[in-house]
Amino acid sequence: MKLRLKTALLFSITLLINATPGMAQDKLVNDLVSQYESYKEPSLNKRRIKHEDLQPLIDRYKNQAGITVTKIGESIEGRSLSLLSLGSGNTDVFLWSQMHGDEPTATQAIFDILNYFSSGQKNSVQKLLLKKLRFHFLPMLNPDGAEVFTRRNTLGIDINRDALDLASPEGRTLKSVRDSLEADFGFNLHDQSKYYNAERTDKPATLSYLAPAYNYEKDINEVRGNAMKVIVLMNELVQGFAPGQVGRYNDDFEPRAFGDNIQKWGTSTILIESGGFLNDAEKQEIRKLNYVSILAALYSIATKSYEKIDLAAYEKIPQNDRKLFDLKIEDVQYELLGNTYTLDIGVHYLEVDNASHSEYFTKAQIMDLGDLSTYYGYETMRAKGYKIIPGKIYTPKKGEQPTKEKAYSLLKKGYVYWLGPLAMGDNGFNFPMQVVSNKFVLPDFRLYVGLNPSFLLSKDGVISHAVVNGYLIDLQKESSAFRNAIFLR
Repeated sequence: MKLRLKTALLFSITLLINATPGMAQDKLVNDLVSQYESYKEPSLNKRRIKHEDLQPLIDRYKNQAGITVTKIGESIEGRSLSLLSLGSGNTDVFLWSQMHGDEPTATQAIFDILNYFSSGQKNSVQKLLLKKLRFHFLPMLNPDGAEVFTRRNTLGIDINRDALDLASPEGRTLKSVRDSLEADFGFNLHDQSKYYNAERTDKPATLSYLAPAYNYEKDINEVRGNAMKVIVLMNELVQGFAPGQVGRYNDDFEPRAFGDNIQKWGTSTILIESGGFLNDAEKQEIRKLNYVSILAALYSIATKSYEKIDLAAYEKIPQNDRKLFDLKIEDVQYELLGNTYTLDIGVHYLEVDNASHSEYFTKAQIMDLGDLSTYYGYETMRAKGYKIIPGKIYTPKKGEQPTKEKAYSLLKKGYVYWLGPLAMGDNGFNFPMQVVSNKFVLPDFRLYVGLNPSFLLSKDGVISHAVVNGYLIDLQKESSAFRNAIFLR
């Protein structure tokens, strides 16, 4: 699924650019959308990025006029923390990303934005932004966590809960930069679970926003109010790309969190959480949304157009909920101990990293069973009249090779497991049958929370669908969003 520019986006951007006399109304649209691929940083194209992947890009900017690169600290393991600054305006904007090592979407968007500003011939929008604002980018605050694709730093703490103790060098660096800049606006850039949805809808919260509270009472002063107004504008823009797919993050005050404290310290702080988007496992479409919405927000700050926005619209953004599965099967029949039951099944695809944390395979898991009528799925099968059939093990003939075509044929005959040996790569097996060793004993079939779901679905005595490692396969169309199977010993 690709992002498409909707009329609402054009309308929203037009509202922004009308404030500037003589500016062509489609100029900003062209810069932010039509020419995005010209600015997208090609060396960053997947979520598992490391400190060493960013250093050539940062070094490139050291030699570029108009951009100042400063080493501002080091991580616990000695990896450098860099701040990239540009622009000559009187309004300072501080953007920091990846304080959680496994949250890299906005890090990639930052380098897209840097490419946008460092292009040779500047258009009127770029000139305006660089004249009115001064930007400061801290693209990777937790490089040690990024190295092993984990949330916490090497000390084992959550940097976003270190704003008071400042126990970590990364936390101390963030506080020091904030205090030295006393930035007018701050963008706190994160990823959230893809299982968040916009409340009471089946839409994923592709982006969620928050103007963090600065006290338990959740008061709204001018600093927080300005952040809320910018968020309203960003929400309108994203609706043009992904209608209904914006959420509002919980605003309970967390006294240890950096976002809440930076708001309290006088910087209008905007939290952006990158969630899920259909068929966008590496979040490249969400990366584009970050690029577009952040630049549009910066434009509103530069022109002060955000000041005219109705603050009440902020509360109309639906709150985040967590009611999504990767796969939801509804009303399927399941036989247990001689009786037939009808229930729903909710499945998540869990990611398992390789040793270097550069690639991964998915291992599906049943997360819930029963009445899941208040939950939703990225993919949903309405299985009324369908019956679960346990799969059999297929023993291949000597020299017989596993292929997708062979797998489809075997699945239709009731086989779900292929007797190995086969070597599983970093991304699992790319053909749709689970692979088992000769020591594997097929257990009595029973559904339970935590099970890796692999079975068949029949209707009127005909096997029409298979579930292999949690991926639903339509055997009649021989189609699926299947990613990988796994090895079972």
